[in-house]
Amino acid sequence: MSTLVAGRTFPWVRRSSAGGPVQVDTDTPKPQWRLAVRAFSRDRMAVVSLVVLVIVTLAAVFAPLLTPYSPTAGDPVDRLAGIGTEGHLLGLDGQGRDIWTRLLYGGRNSLMTAVVPVFVVFPLALMIGLFAGYRRSRAGEVLMRILDVLFAFPLVLLAIALSAVLGAGLGNVMLAIGITLIPYMARVAYTATVSEASKDYIEAARAYGANPLLLMFRELMPNVVVQLLVYSTTLCGLMIVVASGLSFLGVGVIPPTPDWGIMTADGKNVLLEGIYHVATIPGLLILVVSLAFNLVGDGIRDALDPRKQTN
Repeated sequence: MSTLVAGRTFPWVRRSSAGGPVQVDTDTPKPQWRLAVRAFSRDRMAVVSLVVLVIVTLAAVFAPLLTPYSPTAGDPVDRLAGIGTEGHLLGLDGQGRDIWTRLLYGGRNSLMTAVVPVFVVFPLALMIGLFAGYRRSRAGEVLMRILDVLFAFPLVLLAIALSAVLGAGLGNVMLAIGITLIPYMARVAYTATVSEASKDYIEAARAYGANPLLLMFRELMPNVVVQLLVYSTTLCGLMIVVASGLSFLGVGVIPPTPDWGIMTADGKNVLLEGIYHVATIPGLLILVVSLAFNLVGDGIRDALDPRKQTN
């Protein structure tokens, strides 16, 4: 209980019920972000996954320092050399190009086509969801119905169709994926906004005559951002698979530009010859990175859950 001193209440000063000496509570509430970081650090799978993503990203960024070979030039004489070949840790592909080198350089394109569209669309989807979900105006409802039409198409199918229309290439792939993501991310932001706007603290603020725009950006937006961030992190894992799939089908990054999807497509041609490493290595990397994004997203979601945040 709080103690009244000279007409002022000090909640951190407590007197024991037995009339003993005054107890001073020196513990101050910890910042919310610190509680979230602590909760995230307890999730071993999420931490390991985050480390994996950091390592993969750094390896892609500093690829020239990690390999002496070109990602596009090869030696046809030693084509399809196996794992552990001298000078080539992961072997060579069908054109004699070093697989380790192409994985490093391909990581740049694969990560860009997956992550950049998600976080470019993020603010647009957030604004659409906030204005349509909070104001509930006719224009907002019409906009959401238009997005629902796109939402009705399977994500992968829509991405393939847009990539086929726009044409292959890194920029066009990112544009196609970005357009595909708008209805999905806007729907999450809209649902989160509608849910938050119906809560008591928002209703009370409205009753007291709070400025609608100030209420939307100061009170609603932080809660919506958190939910959209969790979804976006998980979505990056799916986009790794989608972007690689587009390249695999020939409507993504243009060869000989290195990309994990292109590398998998190149390797499938020699699977029947009993040569598996050319396709399986980039395929496994796609799996690992996609899984890592999903686990990090799950970790962020759990860390931001107040029930799992303990002092």
